[in-house]
Amino acid sequence: MAQNNATSAPDGTGKRHAGVWQVWRESPTAVKSLLAGTMINRLGGFVQVFMVLYLTHRGFSTSQAGAALGVYGAGAVLGTLFGGWLSDKVGPRLTMVSTLLGSAVLLPCVLYLNSYGSILAVIAVSGAASLAYQPASTSMISTLTPPARHVMIFAMGRLAINLGTTAAPLLGAALVKISWNFLFWGEALAVVIFSAIAAVTLPHHAEPDPTGQADDGTGDSGKKAPKASYLAVLADRRYLLFLLAMFVSSVIYIQHISTLPLTVKHLGMGIEAYAAMIALNGLLVITCELLVAKVVQRWPIRIAVIVGVLLTGIGMSLYALPWGLAALVIATLVWSLGEIIGYPSLFFAYPAQAGPPRLRGRYLGASNALYGLGSAIGPFIGVMLWNRFQEGLWLGCGVVGLLAGAAAWSGVRPAGAADKGEAARIDDAAAADAEIRSGA
Repeated sequence: MAQNNATSAPDGTGKRHAGVWQVWRESPTAVKSLLAGTMINRLGGFVQVFMVLYLTHRGFSTSQAGAALGVYGAGAVLGTLFGGWLSDKVGPRLTMVSTLLGSAVLLPCVLYLNSYGSILAVIAVSGAASLAYQPASTSMISTLTPPARHVMIFAMGRLAINLGTTAAPLLGAALVKISWNFLFWGEALAVVIFSAIAAVTLPHHAEPDPTGQADDGTGDSGKKAPKASYLAVLADRRYLLFLLAMFVSSVIYIQHISTLPLTVKHLGMGIEAYAAMIALNGLLVITCELLVAKVVQRWPIRIAVIVGVLLTGIGMSLYALPWGLAALVIATLVWSLGEIIGYPSLFFAYPAQAGPPRLRGRYLGASNALYGLGSAIGPFIGVMLWNRFQEGLWLGCGVVGLLAGAAAWSGVRPAGAADKGEAARIDDAAAADAEIRSGA
């Protein structure tokens, strides 16, 4: 007799928590295409990885190349905010197709520009366009997937991202041996393919009304809902605490790229030790995240987020232990477990569920922007603190991680909790913003 490993969902929706293959089989074609398109897009993500090497190859200084990478990151942060707004305004499908095509057109332009200022401008706009699709993609997936299966489906999305991101540098290095031009044209091709997949497979009916209303444009009281803006997101005080937890977690998480190499060197170990830790993390995430998601999807989403945030901070703090290579391995195992448990909920599932449907794109745009901002400034903070305190940086990650866990506890609404006062403040803020804009 076949074993039935599905369990009833605790949210009362009638859906069932299921295994990996069952979730995949029962997912709509649009969701499957978005996951496949995401992997193709990440597989062709060469430019950001090789941007510094490319610009120095063309004769620009290392400081100019580093600044260009920072400009790309800043553009990406603004792009996610724009993408969230546009997704609520015109719908996820049109947002994805238009921004992806814009990125594909802009990327190869860098090859034919000689002015550093012009290159920076194109890099900034292309960085914005390249990540503007993310809130729309997450919004579409969350709309077409039952909430009880969000953790599993977004764990699949993270697998697609990690597979593509892991393979992209290897493929990019092979293209560079042929021609630097292939990097830009190759990424543009991958983006066009993703855009075509979105245009062909995504439904039109999942798109909101262009006025920014949800469904028929009325709220629970039957009154016409006001036009929405990011001001409405800022009125959600609990979500602001969640965003704080998101930001702090991203600052902590990025230390494994920015500051861990300095720790490895300080311990007298070679670059191969650092590479082994990164490979260990990648191996654990790729091989274990879907299996862990089968268990975590049964948890309240609030618990998953908090456990992930806490384990990330605690794991990073273990790099301060005076145990040499053993400390590196133990710390990497702990924070990798935090990533596996919490990040599908922290970065995708909860932001997609936190706000009203007519603001879903903006809620996702805000969370993506805070993650991008933390990832951008985290290396500067980490290196600065390392130069001053060395191992004290890692202890600080643990302390700050506890604070992030407390913010997540207060910021993530328990399942089924109705906070009418908070909802009223969100609508009041949206109404006030509509009045301001109508009188301008």
